[in-house]
Amino acid sequence: MALTGRTALAAALASLAVGLLLPSWTGLLVVQLALLVAILIDLLFAAPVRTLRFTRSGETSVRLGECAEVSLLVANPSGRRLRGVLRDAWEPSAWRPGTEPAASRHPLDVPARERRRLTTTLCPTRRGDRTAQRVTVRSLGPLGLAARQGSHRVPWTVRVLPAFESRRHLPAKLARLRELDGRTSVLTRGEGTEFDSLREYVPGDDTRSIDWRATARQSTVAVRTWRPERDRQIVVALDTGRASAGRVGDVPRLDAAMDAALLLSALATRAGDRVDLLAYDRRPRTTVRGRTASQALPAFVEAMAALEPALLESDHQVMGSVVQRLARRGSLLVLLTGLETAAVEEGLLPVLPLLTARHTVLVAAVGDPRIEEMAAARGGPREVYEAAAAERTRAERRQIADRLRESGVLVVDAPPQRLPPMLADAYLALKAAGRL
Repeated sequence: MALTGRTALAAALASLAVGLLLPSWTGLLVVQLALLVAILIDLLFAAPVRTLRFTRSGETSVRLGECAEVSLLVANPSGRRLRGVLRDAWEPSAWRPGTEPAASRHPLDVPARERRRLTTTLCPTRRGDRTAQRVTVRSLGPLGLAARQGSHRVPWTVRVLPAFESRRHLPAKLARLRELDGRTSVLTRGEGTEFDSLREYVPGDDTRSIDWRATARQSTVAVRTWRPERDRQIVVALDTGRASAGRVGDVPRLDAAMDAALLLSALATRAGDRVDLLAYDRRPRTTVRGRTASQALPAFVEAMAALEPALLESDHQVMGSVVQRLARRGSLLVLLTGLETAAVEEGLLPVLPLLTARHTVLVAAVGDPRIEEMAAARGGPREVYEAAAAERTRAERRQIADRLRESGVLVVDAPPQRLPPMLADAYLALKAAGRL
């Protein structure tokens, strides 16, 4: 049972009437009894809420930053008209901040033995599975003084997928890929290792590309054109350990790393390469492998949606052993992790010799643009100390990146907005150089 604001207003007016007209205990008792009878009548004629039936439908997945609509069908099997309010409760992160009270509450008017459909719009602020909590219905009586109230469990889950904001870079990277592939310009030797076709020699071509056997069979000099190899294996290893939990700007490092991984995966599958995914910290969290070009990106997005950072140090030896089982010799290993000195020196560097002996290894790290801002500030004593701390951090990251390069590893270190295109450019550079 619930009382409404109209009940409080009626009680206040009744108290005023008692004070002016019947200033006695008798008058007070009469007014209270009248109000109590009105409340009981309201409760008696209000539609029951326990017998209501609910059915959900609507979207089951949505990208982070977008909104999803979930419908709720309310069936009133009783013989009384249902008037009141319904609250469709979800997890707090299913709503934009400050919008939950208005977005979750719906006015309700369902005639006897009929149904009505209500739509709740969810705008999640975090990745993962957002689940419905309770559906609470307040059924008002004809006088609007009191209401029956009850809750129901109506399960539904909406999976919030990574935003993949870097997909805006994909057309430009695909144009560069087509250029390397010989579709928009003629390739020369060194921009691939897989034979593509023969064409007529023109001045300026590398003489090492001349095909003398083909030249002997025709009246013009023929040269070979090359394209990057296809069907190469790429393993994207996503570190979900302690370092990935930190926030850079408005997003966690893990989300920024996912964005870069998705752009690389979309580009590599278009290039004809096979991409596998590994997420790990102290143990493998998820593995996606053996998917076709059309299946890979949706499978990666689905697998990444439920990943959350683990507040413990990652075990790179676990990653190394899994990669050795997943990847054939000569694959590209893209490791999205941090460049913290202790973690790299104690965890990653001991594993690298085994990996670099069999694969091409590329380490991509999410940098903090705030460090650059602090390093450039010189306003007062506080800013000077912050600039000194930022310079020290930058020097440590450069030093650890140099140590990785000395071990035969390619390193991409960039802030969240620049990391996806820079990682894609590094992949294309490997293609152009014939290393992949």
